[in-house]
Amino acid sequence: MFQSIIQDAKDNFRSGTMITQLIMINVIIFIVLVLLKVFTYNFSMNTDSWIYTQIVKEWLSTPGYWKELMVKPWTLVTSMFLHQGVWHLAWNMIVLYWFGRILGDLLGDRRVLPLYILGGLVGALVFTLSYTMIYGPNEAHALGASAAVCAIVLGTAVTSPDYTIQLIFLGMVKIKWIALAIIVIDLLGTTGGNSGGAFAHLGGAFIGYMYVSQLRNGRDIGEWVNTVFDWCKSLFSPSQRPKANMTVASRNTDRQRSAKPSRSPQTQADVDRILEKIKLNGYDSLTDEEKEILYKASKD
Repeated sequence: MFQSIIQDAKDNFRSGTMITQLIMINVIIFIVLVLLKVFTYNFSMNTDSWIYTQIVKEWLSTPGYWKELMVKPWTLVTSMFLHQGVWHLAWNMIVLYWFGRILGDLLGDRRVLPLYILGGLVGALVFTLSYTMIYGPNEAHALGASAAVCAIVLGTAVTSPDYTIQLIFLGMVKIKWIALAIIVIDLLGTTGGNSGGAFAHLGGAFIGYMYVSQLRNGRDIGEWVNTVFDWCKSLFSPSQRPKANMTVASRNTDRQRSAKPSRSPQTQADVDRILEKIKLNGYDSLTDEEKEILYKASKD
């Protein structure tokens, strides 16, 4: 049974979108850490084990003091895949699924990972800087995907502010109002007990705005994330490794880009028409044919 479950997870990961993969990574890491916590729990003192505390707090969470961050820079990345509990994980993954799916449809699946990573990095960095400025040397630590998720939410809202989604008890709501509510809540939170967390969320939201704004100006500030990701995948997939050396590849980059086929005028017109329809009536108003056209265009 377990072998079948593992195989199904592998198949879903390989065939899924980037949002599916990010959610699966977060869930798997959470389960592994929960198992570690259970098997190393200190029953005699009724506290978390020293091993769990060292791994999660001291080595994977982003510290709140800049000097400690200087010796643990990897925590800027690892902290965005950690969560404190089931509800913390569930809320972030639900919001990530809602808005990440929309962002992938509008901008393409390859835009999702860079925005997630950039939001998490900047959010963690803002947390450390804000806590250092407010409290000086401290022992605070941050973990969670909230800043990365805020980047996805704001990026989606900036891309299509009038896109509407169905919310329980509220009905159809334009995502620009959801984004505004998140910003207001976090601004108010900067004066509370978790001010560092609120600042981190705002840092992620700012990156979401900047990413899409720069993308509209023809500059992809997150392309390096996909470059690193593709390189890491090539290490585990020998068939995908480039046969030419890096010097030759770099010389031919412009030639390869210019050779890439562009969308036909008719396809671009269809995409523009579909995006306008989404702005007015929401994604659910599209026909299956229109969804297929948008999906294929996002892969170009």
